[in-house]
Amino acid sequence: MRTAFIGSNSLTVTTADLLLADGHEVIIVERDRERIDQLADRLDAGFVHGDGTSPDVLRDAEPENTDVLFCLLESDQTNILAALIGRSLGFSRVVPRVNEHQFQHITDELRLEDAVLPNQAVASHLRDLLGGEKSLELSSVIRSDAAVFSFVVGDKDAGPLRDLDLPERTRIVCLYRGERFRLPEETRRIKVDDEIILICAHEQLDELHRRWSGEAT
Repeated sequence: MRTAFIGSNSLTVTTADLLLADGHEVIIVERDRERIDQLADRLDAGFVHGDGTSPDVLRDAEPENTDVLFCLLESDQTNILAALIGRSLGFSRVVPRVNEHQFQHITDELRLEDAVLPNQAVASHLRDLLGGEKSLELSSVIRSDAAVFSFVVGDKDAGPLRDLDLPERTRIVCLYRGERFRLPEETRRIKVDDEIILICAHEQLDELHRRWSGEAT
């Protein structure tokens, strides 16, 4: 898999390290030439020098050959702008980081379904710790022959939940309607913009991505 990153902050470098260790190809778009020189000594990644919100610079990252564009800077506005430009240039999947909750509805309206909210995730984890709950990492219970997949419901899938035709060895774990968590047995109908969380056999991922291309996460 080929992934591109806007900027080179600590989150980007940590994520890039993990992806490179798994054998993925990594491209980092960075405006600071000295920062590129520093990272080139420690990361076996490709680099593009320039502003990640510039269409001409992002084209140099080869959107047609890249699976994911990560926009993980501290500025929500920059991340959202870079994601929109990246999507317009043909990156098949864009993942902007959104730090402030006030921007979440913006990403929803712009259909940036893969936006991540790390501050909210950490805050929820800390709340659970104070409440005496133990957080269980999903990776510790999902083995190599299984996978988790999620998608956002579009017009074609809205309707009775029982009518959602899933591949073999694929089940609904839960769904989110806005911020509200629901189990499958608590929902008869799914609505546009519901997020459906599935667990599936790993070999079903390609079919799921084909079916929900543009909506997959």
